[in-house]
Amino acid sequence: MIVGGRRAPLPRFFSRPVEFAALSLDPEKDPIDVFDDAYFFVHAAFSHVPGKYRGGEGDDPKSFHRLNLDGTVRLFEAAKRAGTRRCVFLSSRAAYGDYPPGIELVETMLPKPETLYGQIKLDAEGALTHLSAPGFAGVSLRATGVYGDLTPGKWDDLIADYLAGRPVAARAGTEVHGRDLGRAVRLMLETESTRISGEVFNISDITVDTQDILAPIRRETSGPHALPPPADKAALNPMSTAKIRALGWMPGGTPLFEETMRRLAAALPVSPRHRSAQDRQASSSGGRQPQTGTT
Repeated sequence: MIVGGRRAPLPRFFSRPVEFAALSLDPEKDPIDVFDDAYFFVHAAFSHVPGKYRGGEGDDPKSFHRLNLDGTVRLFEAAKRAGTRRCVFLSSRAAYGDYPPGIELVETMLPKPETLYGQIKLDAEGALTHLSAPGFAGVSLRATGVYGDLTPGKWDDLIADYLAGRPVAARAGTEVHGRDLGRAVRLMLETESTRISGEVFNISDITVDTQDILAPIRRETSGPHALPPPADKAALNPMSTAKIRALGWMPGGTPLFEETMRRLAAALPVSPRHRSAQDRQASSSGGRQPQTGTT
């Protein structure tokens, strides 16, 4: 496997060694050499203000558009010219835009993005669909929010605020585990190309709120702080995943969410389980805490 990007991944970031190729979203660069002997191309790159996707253009929407749309289409075109057989584009539910509360989002709906981020994702989807042809199967995965058990993680600040006793707002959202998103990508690489070429698939799983996220943290840490009230989940727009489930995709649902939150909670320094492990380590060393220093 070859990872392309602005910088090489950190050592041991992946479960096995990977090659690295410098790859840019600059549309003025011709990246075709990177695609030599590349049978598959998974596009998950995005240039944005740190910490933001919607609103990620900051005060420079022109560069945001140039890199994330023009640069992305340039990569699609280079992959096709090089003979790459499949291209999977990581899109976003932001392509749908705003719909009335409770309306389920289905791939056949007319998208109406209200942010530049959503519009760029939608336009990139359209470009990939237009390029799709026999020998080059392009498919877009319209993903919701992605959570997981890696650190740093998306809920680190939320958990830190709760543990510190700071106010935490009650919010709800739709989520999918990164592991399940990875399985969806793999499915797109293994499914008969005629069933996916030029298509868009929703990727979503569960609806959770801040109370769901923080309840395991409170249990594990015996925290004294009250949980935020439940958020209004009925006001959200769930995403139908019937289309990709028909191909055999099955996300982890609530059991995977609960397992992930237990793992995150147990890894916290204030967790009783974490402290027990430290106590056991101290006992095995005769009660002496390990010391660090320089010589």
